[in-house]
Amino acid sequence: MNENNHRTQLSRNTRIVSDKKFTWLEKLYLPAIIKGMAITLGHLLTRKATIRYPEVSREFSDIYRGKHVLKLDDDGRERCTACGLCAVACPAEAITMVAAERKPGEEHLYREEKYAETYEINMLRCIFCGLCEEACPKEAIFLTDRIVNADYERNRFIYGKDILVEKPGQRVDVTKRQTPEVLEFKKKKNFKHNE
Repeated sequence: MNENNHRTQLSRNTRIVSDKKFTWLEKLYLPAIIKGMAITLGHLLTRKATIRYPEVSREFSDIYRGKHVLKLDDDGRERCTACGLCAVACPAEAITMVAAERKPGEEHLYREEKYAETYEINMLRCIFCGLCEEACPKEAIFLTDRIVNADYERNRFIYGKDILVEKPGQRVDVTKRQTPEVLEFKKKKNFKHNE
């Protein structure tokens, strides 16, 4: 048997390709070149999408999730109690901490009896999802509108308490990241959480 007469069809989606001959104008490719140049000139006359960073910076959303901050309470004490809920909620497993007991005389430093002796976030692993701030029962960790700085060494992206804890004189405003309902709830001082 002849193989050409008994070919099996692999697909029903067959398409006949035509062998169309080009006209002499199409052989010069001038229409295609003119059309391409028109597109290029059109892009030259439109507004550019790029900005001149760092001279000009983009406007960020109020709920932009950037660099983390460990908040202090109104008396300047650390809010974090090293409960570990932020580390459990983190899908990238970027948060590690070591808990310690507060010693007598350290009441002015730490709000609760237990505190985070070490608290580290690996910013190379972090996906800035915000689950850590949602999981925190003490409102100790928030994502701010600050950008994580670039660097050439990996070990500089592991942020400890020296970078994460806000300075007493330089408080970070996170009220834009909270809903009006949460802000209204925080005004009620009869709840232990708001003390």
